[in-house]
Amino acid sequence: MADFRILDKDLDRLSNAQSAGLHSARPVVRLGIAVLFVALVAVALSGGPLGPAAPGVLIAAAAGAGAFLALSIGANDVANSLGPAVGAGALPLGAGLAAVAVMEVAGAVLAGGQVSQTLTHGILAAEAMTSGAQAGVVMLAAMLAAAAWITLATWAGAPVSTTHAIVGGIAGAGMVAFGAGAVNWGGVARIALGWVGSPVLSAALAASVLALLRARVHRAPDRLAAARRWLPWLVAAMTALLLVYAASFLPLPGWAVAALALAGTGAALWDTHRRLAAPPDPRLSENKQLNRLFGPPLAASALLMGFGHGANDSANIAGPLAVIAQAGSVGSMGALSPWLLMLAGLGIALGAALFGRRLVRMVGSRITRLSPVRALCVSLATAVTVLTASRLGLPVSTTHIAVGGVFGVGFYREWEERRHRARLAPLPVEERRRRRLVRRGHVVRTLAAWLVTVPAVAALAALIAALIG
Repeated sequence: MADFRILDKDLDRLSNAQSAGLHSARPVVRLGIAVLFVALVAVALSGGPLGPAAPGVLIAAAAGAGAFLALSIGANDVANSLGPAVGAGALPLGAGLAAVAVMEVAGAVLAGGQVSQTLTHGILAAEAMTSGAQAGVVMLAAMLAAAAWITLATWAGAPVSTTHAIVGGIAGAGMVAFGAGAVNWGGVARIALGWVGSPVLSAALAASVLALLRARVHRAPDRLAAARRWLPWLVAAMTALLLVYAASFLPLPGWAVAALALAGTGAALWDTHRRLAAPPDPRLSENKQLNRLFGPPLAASALLMGFGHGANDSANIAGPLAVIAQAGSVGSMGALSPWLLMLAGLGIALGAALFGRRLVRMVGSRITRLSPVRALCVSLATAVTVLTASRLGLPVSTTHIAVGGVFGVGFYREWEERRHRARLAPLPVEERRRRRLVRRGHVVRTLAAWLVTVPAVAALAALIAALIG
């Protein structure tokens, strides 16, 4: 018997050593999958939709850079969709990553074309875009610079904007290749105006939704009953918005879009009513039961936001690749290849699954503490803002908008706290600082990252374009 016990111990040691080895090898496996994806995309596109137009070296380099950029966007920007939901505990990280990845691909394929058109036409003049291989070099330099910058930001844990990076890269490389006069400064100003206005709009929407939910649910005499009455309609409204938005890009008549929206809205309303009708758990406090009721609408808002992110940020890859594909024939860029949009969406989804966990936790828990209701406000405001911008063909920063929503919720809570404290004795300065709900250090760090991204990537893209040229 002693021999068998010794054998069991030895087997346990071997099992523990194997588990430790597998755990330590996970980063290497993720990196290997990413490298394999980049290589496969470069090989596939060299003989695919880019093949007849541009030199083989340019095609392979552009395809590899596009795949790398898609992985970097997924790793950095998945925090926008999942950060609030995971930070509030409404979604597990693994299942949330898988669900949002599917929505990213759907958003890219169905609604990614309009923003891609803005990137290919709105930053550089048409004469520059018809210069053949030289325009391809500009786009290649922009993608390489943006991918390098975003990878550095992901490693540093800074939620920078991929849209800022690609726009800055195109402008910087374009100035080196064609001169400053080739840059469409009016188009760049329009994009920059969207960058300034979109986070402010997201913050205002998030604060407004929070104020509405506090008035209708949290201050109701029976909060659980109020939540069961209002939340299904909120989920139904989000479902209708997603279905109408996605169906508007399909060749469907108006009555078919309306019927699809009504059917989806009814199904969502029934399912949410069913989920929220479960009897209360007597072991949980009222607050914990109320937070659990916000799980279904919070999950729905994360999926809606993933769709919007795919629709907007897939253009950062598909747009530059489309320029190289057309080899200067700007007039034929009207029909962007769905194949390129699907490739961009798949790359973003894979990057999110492989490398997105770190920033999900950062956005979801380190800026301000998020309960399910506050996380719902952030996700819903961000999704509506991004979808509106995508419909207008405006390339906005989903990171910018998501973090703006988080700040809006935090600052609203601080304002509400100050209003409540105004009726009481004033607190010392040190105590007022301790009670701040938004960490000012994260605000300054995020704003600094946003401000530095455009000039830094523009300079890097200019250098790469000069070396290639």
